[in-house]
Amino acid sequence: MWELLVQPMEFPFMQHALAAAVISSVVCAMLSCWLVLMGWSLMGEAVAHSILPGIVLAHIFGVPMALGAFVFGMLAVLLIGGISGGSTLKHDTSIGVVFTSLFALGLVLVSRTPSETHLTHILFGNVLGISQQDLLQTAGLGLATVALLLTLRHSFVLLAFDKVHAHTIGLSTGALSVLLLALLALTTVTSLQTLGILLVVAMLVVPGATALLLCRRFGPMLAVAASSAAASAVIGVYASYWLDISTGGSIVLAQSGQFALAYLFAPVKGMVPRLRRRRQRPTSEHGEPARPIHKLLDVKDPA
Repeated sequence: MWELLVQPMEFPFMQHALAAAVISSVVCAMLSCWLVLMGWSLMGEAVAHSILPGIVLAHIFGVPMALGAFVFGMLAVLLIGGISGGSTLKHDTSIGVVFTSLFALGLVLVSRTPSETHLTHILFGNVLGISQQDLLQTAGLGLATVALLLTLRHSFVLLAFDKVHAHTIGLSTGALSVLLLALLALTTVTSLQTLGILLVVAMLVVPGATALLLCRRFGPMLAVAASSAAASAVIGVYASYWLDISTGGSIVLAQSGQFALAYLFAPVKGMVPRLRRRRQRPTSEHGEPARPIHKLLDVKDPA
């Protein structure tokens, strides 16, 4: 067992891969808590797919890939907001139009641009090929994102749970929403080389959904999502080494497995405990579940 754990870490590329995978997964997981609570999961998918043309244009003009990806991520957010606000189209329709159009533009640019970067690396990530410079960039962007999320944690939580109250007490809900979307774009850039455009969407949704099934308070939810994502990164990297399979895919599958366990066995919200409680619930003479007396009388619970 010790050899199974130590042998992969003898190679520098595996050390870089493990560090980058853990950092990217934890950052995505923390942001996913807000995305899940606010119903912005589809927005995460939109931003992740919309950065493809920015990556290609950054390569053409010789600027950092992260800059091009971030610019097009923010462009997607602005276009979605502009179309939703300036027409009768629903928000999800605007998201679908913008991200599919930008993603198609990216595919066209890739097909016409000679590049040493393969499309599969952009779409699915290439964490085993990450350099020390890429690792430092990932760590820097991840640290900045986490610092902002934790610094403005209470404001973001209030925005997620009660936007009207947040506005009433003087918070700029519009600015907070834009900042959260900017952090979404930055997180996508951070995780691009580790997970790729397609798989980063999963890590922006699944950890938060897993933690939501297990927790009732937001603080523990953040901790559970981050630890769950870190464990998935470690499992995924080791599995890719020993089984010779996709690293990004292994990470996402490990996270999906944790979600499945939480969905089935979470103490309060899991399917199995809910079915067990339903069977144990006392029934009335007519075979219906017995209702508490305060509900039968339509009055407030004395407790």
